[in-house]
Amino acid sequence: MNVVVVESPSKAKTINKYLGPGYKVLASFGHVRDLPAKDGSVLPDQDFEMLWEVDGASAKRMKDIADAVKSSDGLFLATDPDREGEAISWHVLDMLNKKRVLGGKTVKRVVFNAITKKAVLDAMAEPRDIDVPLVDAYLARRALDYLVGFNLSPVLWRKLPGARSAGRVQSVALRLVCDRESEIERFVSEEYWNISALLKTPRGDEFEAKLVAANGKRLQARAIGNGDEAGKLKALLEGASYVVDTVEAKPVKRNPGPPFTTSTLQQAASSKLGFSASRTMQVAQKLYEGFDIGGETVGLITYMRTDGVQMAPEAIDAARGAIVDQFGQRYLPEKARFYSTKAKNAQEAHEAIRPTDFNRSPDKVRQYLDADQIKLYDLIWKRGIASQMASAEIERTTAEIIADNNGEKAGLRAVGSVIRFDGFIAAYTDQKEDGEQSDDGDEDGRLPEINARENLAKQKINSSQHFTEPPPRYSEASLIKKMEELGIGRPSTYAATLATLRDREYVIIDKRKLIPHSKGRLVTAFLEGFFTKYVEYDFTADLEEKLDRISAGELNWKQVLRDFWKDFFAQIEDTKELRVTNVLDSLNESLAPLVFPKREDGSDPRICQVCGTGNLSLKLGKYGAFVGCSNYPECNYTRQLSSEGGAEAEGAALNEPKALGTDPVTGEELTLRSGRFGPYVQRGDGKEAKRSSLPKGWKPEDIDYEKAMALISLPRDIGKHPESGKMISAGIGRYGPFLLHDGGYANLETVEDVFSIGLNRAVTVIAEKAAKGPGGRGRTAAAALKELGEHPDGGGAITVRDGKYGPYVNWGKVNATLPKGTDPQALTVEEAVALITAKAGKAPAAKSKAKPKAKAKAAASDDAKPAKAAAKPKAKAKAPAKKAATSAKTKKSEE
Repeated sequence: MNVVVVESPSKAKTINKYLGPGYKVLASFGHVRDLPAKDGSVLPDQDFEMLWEVDGASAKRMKDIADAVKSSDGLFLATDPDREGEAISWHVLDMLNKKRVLGGKTVKRVVFNAITKKAVLDAMAEPRDIDVPLVDAYLARRALDYLVGFNLSPVLWRKLPGARSAGRVQSVALRLVCDRESEIERFVSEEYWNISALLKTPRGDEFEAKLVAANGKRLQARAIGNGDEAGKLKALLEGASYVVDTVEAKPVKRNPGPPFTTSTLQQAASSKLGFSASRTMQVAQKLYEGFDIGGETVGLITYMRTDGVQMAPEAIDAARGAIVDQFGQRYLPEKARFYSTKAKNAQEAHEAIRPTDFNRSPDKVRQYLDADQIKLYDLIWKRGIASQMASAEIERTTAEIIADNNGEKAGLRAVGSVIRFDGFIAAYTDQKEDGEQSDDGDEDGRLPEINARENLAKQKINSSQHFTEPPPRYSEASLIKKMEELGIGRPSTYAATLATLRDREYVIIDKRKLIPHSKGRLVTAFLEGFFTKYVEYDFTADLEEKLDRISAGELNWKQVLRDFWKDFFAQIEDTKELRVTNVLDSLNESLAPLVFPKREDGSDPRICQVCGTGNLSLKLGKYGAFVGCSNYPECNYTRQLSSEGGAEAEGAALNEPKALGTDPVTGEELTLRSGRFGPYVQRGDGKEAKRSSLPKGWKPEDIDYEKAMALISLPRDIGKHPESGKMISAGIGRYGPFLLHDGGYANLETVEDVFSIGLNRAVTVIAEKAAKGPGGRGRTAAAALKELGEHPDGGGAITVRDGKYGPYVNWGKVNATLPKGTDPQALTVEEAVALITAKAGKAPAAKSKAKPKAKAKAAASDDAKPAKAAAKPKAKAKAPAKKAATSAKTKKSEE
């Protein structure tokens, strides 16, 4: 009997069926160990020794694997076919060696690009050894990311309170978003005019021609800069006669694009399906792992983490056969198409993302997939089969027209395209669905029959005013494309990098556009000012190239780390002498448009408008940066930075207090203000002034006198409880809207309830709260959002539920919270099992207070040195355990 180690339990079950009774397939559930999330896990002074830690759930899985290996004939490491998969195999082998269970048994590495019986059996027939250079590249990357994160982040915490973290790739991606925002802020719009003529042929067909020349000169794009100039040219055309000078019909071939890579799939899924990068990868993972179709579990697509665009020869042959069957012989090119990637640092050995069987069209598998899965599979299938189809044949017609007004001439041009043969476009239901365009510009409409030297009749002259627009903000898709062009990051890390920026609240996604949050811009400005080299695009790309050279066996990974650490550590040390005032001065200048937006009255935006003499400047508080007056404490004016980096952002900072009216009882003025914690209303002035923050969802621009009075009057007395005789009041607190009665609180559903709830309803809410008992006991279980089926180990069904603190996975008595940003409806059984296992594995550790020796022993099973770390006080060992448990869910590390 041979043991085979894969990553996911669903994959293990499928592969076990393929291999038969002579094999036992076990799942590692991703990474089995990780670097503890604490300082000292990578030791530069000890030649970058790395201290790994195993969480409880992974330790149990490794014990099961070790026990199986003891009685086996050999071990096959069949984790995913990428750098991370190679690393997982190395970790498993290293831990088994330390457990001394191999005893000279045969150990081989196998990789398959698709979960089909043929792919798996072919891979088992051609095993190899672990790719040591690829593992070295993983170790170097892991150490670099750790060293940057755990040395740079504390600098941010000390010098820039409110900042959460910095990362090697994360910070550069954030810089791209922030640089684009700065471009938008600096952009100056320019006026331009377009002029066209609606003309009619002698046969009565109308078409439009655009003005391209006047007064003997060719007009460049946006050359007509004002209305006066446009008016003169329009007048020329109004009185002109028109004749066709030349007509040229030119055949153009339009070629299909290559099959998808990770990044192009993420881009296409974003633009066509509205999927985020992480959502795309979740769905693709399920398509790769497969479905039960016709009594057999088969993977529908090849491995989805790749930057290669080439397909295997047998896949090309299968695609060509499917083209003939489904489209006809004419759609098959004479020779197969071969592609090479243009992406920087691409690894050509990886195959593109494609269907495992081109005869398995979307219509044939639709019944087995949910809505998102069929959408993504449809995208992949069409792109894959189109990549091997014949070119589309297009006839592009250009008509040059002369307008003559008493000897004053102008030139117009009409362009149209006609598809003579659709070729690969036939694979798409919408001819523009693939998002490609011809090499010579935008697609044009079809022209009527136009002949040279014939006269045309003028129908109408159109002139339209336009203004140049700033560059668009990045979407997830366009940011991934830019990162790929620059050679920043790797395909497997793009989704995680974007998720980190969202989770750190460095960027906000609004209408699928990435808008830098003020804290993200502060971090970027700080790094650009004091760690310039480490957020440069070229430096990061060059480091990626070195990592790829390590994987090719061309560079020594330890030497790359030594070279990096020498300069980086010196830069970190230099910041110890950096004063916060130096930081603020630098940020005031680099972020001037954000910190000091222009005022409508044209006054100096850096002068305090309250006292009139103080200078405004960035200030750093416990919860982040805000703008304050230099005359503090005499002048206590403050305002927050716009959360989305622009003056038009929701909740944008108020430059000065806004008067709303006077309290009829106290006679004090009511004002709307903005402070470091957000917008609020205030009654009166000075330290005794009463203040009330705006509830969540309330916008400053919607606050009027009535709303301000309602807020400032809280808490609101509703009436006396009929049984206790004590007053019931409603208010808004730290945890939201509430009722208060006899020292006890009951939550209200909405802010509006605070102002509208009556006595009868309030008594009912308080009674319902009392029935639940302390801590909410007695409440019914949350309704299931999704049923995932039975747990592989038995013990009941797994469900996804919505709780007080967000969605969670439930199995029996185990509840595991979903990571932030996870879509509950997209969660798979495998992901749920990993979360449950990780949660269950952490439970004993929490109770091991009286058993320090047992705890140290568990850690020692991996490595003698981590055992020392595990023997430290509980408070320091707890955080790494959480980190390791989380990493068990997914093997892809953040950068």
